[in-house]
Amino acid sequence: MRTTANFYTGLFLLLLLSKSILISPLYAEDGYRLWLRYDPLSSEQITKYQPFITQGVVPGRSATMTIVRNELAQGLSGLLGKEVPMSEQVTRDGAIIAGTPDSAPLLQQLSLEDTLRQLGEEGYWLFSTRINNKACTVITANTEVGVLYGVFHFLRLMQTGQTLAALSLSSRPKVQLRILNHWDNLDGSVERGYAGASLWQWHELPTYKDPRYADYARANASIGINGTVLTNVNANALVLTEEYLRKVAALADIFRPYGIKVYLTARFSAPIETGGLATADPLDTAVIAWWKTKADEIYRHIPDFGGFLVKANSEGQPGPQNYNRSHADGANMLADAVASHGGVVMWRAFVYDNNVPDDRAKQAYNEFVPLDGQFRDNVLVQVKNGPIDFQPREPFHPLFGAMPETPLMLELQVTQEYFGQGLHLTYLAPYYKECLQSDTYAKGKGSYVAQVIDGTLHDYPITGMAGVSNIGANRNWTGHPFGQANWFTFGRLAWNPALSAEAIAQEWIQMTFSEEEQVVQLITDLMMMSYEAAVNYRTPLGLHHLMAWHHHYGPGPWIDEGRADWTPVYYHRADSGGIGFDRTTRGSDAVSQYFPEVRQKFNDITTVPENLLLWFHHVDWDHRMQSGRTLWEALCYKYYEGVDTVRQMKEIWHSLEGNIDSQRYEHVKALLEIQLQHAIEWRNACVLYFQTYSQRPIPSGLEKPDKTLDYYKSIERKYLPGS
Repeated sequence: MRTTANFYTGLFLLLLLSKSILISPLYAEDGYRLWLRYDPLSSEQITKYQPFITQGVVPGRSATMTIVRNELAQGLSGLLGKEVPMSEQVTRDGAIIAGTPDSAPLLQQLSLEDTLRQLGEEGYWLFSTRINNKACTVITANTEVGVLYGVFHFLRLMQTGQTLAALSLSSRPKVQLRILNHWDNLDGSVERGYAGASLWQWHELPTYKDPRYADYARANASIGINGTVLTNVNANALVLTEEYLRKVAALADIFRPYGIKVYLTARFSAPIETGGLATADPLDTAVIAWWKTKADEIYRHIPDFGGFLVKANSEGQPGPQNYNRSHADGANMLADAVASHGGVVMWRAFVYDNNVPDDRAKQAYNEFVPLDGQFRDNVLVQVKNGPIDFQPREPFHPLFGAMPETPLMLELQVTQEYFGQGLHLTYLAPYYKECLQSDTYAKGKGSYVAQVIDGTLHDYPITGMAGVSNIGANRNWTGHPFGQANWFTFGRLAWNPALSAEAIAQEWIQMTFSEEEQVVQLITDLMMMSYEAAVNYRTPLGLHHLMAWHHHYGPGPWIDEGRADWTPVYYHRADSGGIGFDRTTRGSDAVSQYFPEVRQKFNDITTVPENLLLWFHHVDWDHRMQSGRTLWEALCYKYYEGVDTVRQMKEIWHSLEGNIDSQRYEHVKALLEIQLQHAIEWRNACVLYFQTYSQRPIPSGLEKPDKTLDYYKSIERKYLPGS
């Protein structure tokens, strides 16, 4: 009996201990909750908010309104540290009412029509009012998805300490299609994926639906993302078969209540590979009929299917040029197939000839500008932010502003292919903003890229932004904890490109790490310096494409084998006389693809921004920079500044010990050490390599590399993720 009693006493104590661990605020934080943490606010904030929040009123029983009710209940109860009751009637002051005029009849007594008319399908309105003589806060919209967006905004106000008194704000997206592009393969791998395998467990679908799919949709809805392309742009025709369409439909059913449509990549040769045809010629009647039948089949499975994303005649992918047809011919054929269902085609402008051109940066402009106005109304041309390939710094793509009759959508890379992948802390909002704030001068001064892609400059009938996803099966979704900030940033900027990088960073920090003012400011400083550091220790002053083969992780400025425009030497063109790619009117003349004001600025070595100097000019090593240093000295200093900034980032993070949960603190601390060592490798390898051409010493006062150039050339990395 004594032994049995001791056993049960021990078990009871163990259960108590387990319970205390579960409810302790010091539990391990794995990052799964992203920015939707809803942990209790400070007592001061709770006291401030309590009078405004006594109950939630969410009428309606649809799938979306059920999500709205659950989100509001979870958010309010979590942030206030106590349960907030949900009902369908206003019974007390401080009610939060969420619904459309149709789903919440009590809102029909208010005059909402004029404001709601301006908010479109996805906008929302948050305001304070009185209903049934009770002080209330209303979250309303024309659609239930709009209400869901409004609820997320309301909870974000609380998470970031904003006032709820006399609330009056409305918001609608500036861009219609806000889409994540997953470069996920059907075998579970992810091209340029650095956060584990694909989220999509195709072998389990459609029977088993991982609960994580709903969490993914919820996170996207919270930042306004309304579409997801499930498959890699290097497409596999198998996904268009009946077996896989049933699997895709299962995902679409999960995403639909969150306002998210699914899209697929269309392999141009699918009629041959899965349809048994002898050709994929877009003007062939049998091919046209095959795609129309295939589209009808897709829409039977997925009535709200968004459409196709296409990579064609680029990097070996099949396309209409295989049959001497144009990009417009190919895009229009697919657009006609989905048009009656309301679908769109997003045709990527990332193309370059199989034969090495005089300047790869000119290829997309040369191929697409002559086709302006020839595309169907439901076609968007998807253009990367710069003319090469997501390099750490590029000038804005010359296509922006140059195709007034064709909707252009911006493609940004959220996954950090050229920014240290899943190991480096690089906040990409300043990178995105550089492009969005660039002035194309398409209609004179003030013709910004943001105005091109939101449709206001050329009155586009349809608009879009795409982000190449950084999401994988890792528990924390993005690998690096700070990778979550770039996912968050993409959604916030796609909704409103005018938001500032600093404001988005502060929002994310408050929602993810802490509401303490000093902590928020320190992490903001760290994030805001990270982008320029990443450029400086890799590709300063307009250098680009200096990375090693295949994995694109380490430096490789010496690589000169294989296809020329896949090699770094093609781009940096270093020699004894200087360094840089001459794209002026005396060189490849890529500057002439820009409007005159921009062309003149980039063409003149005295007016081109120094951070793009070597993108547009081949410059003498002894050229005097604005600082008074020679080009060689300035190049060295930039490389060293990049490393020094990473050291500063480490110091800032170390100062936060005790203010960040231990699991995420230690994870980021270790990753910053990896980043510092890798930044030193980039710096030393590039400086030593370019020194072989400059024949000039590293400026005094800068630490000399402790290894030789041959050592850095000998580094060989295998099995890196995403390769």
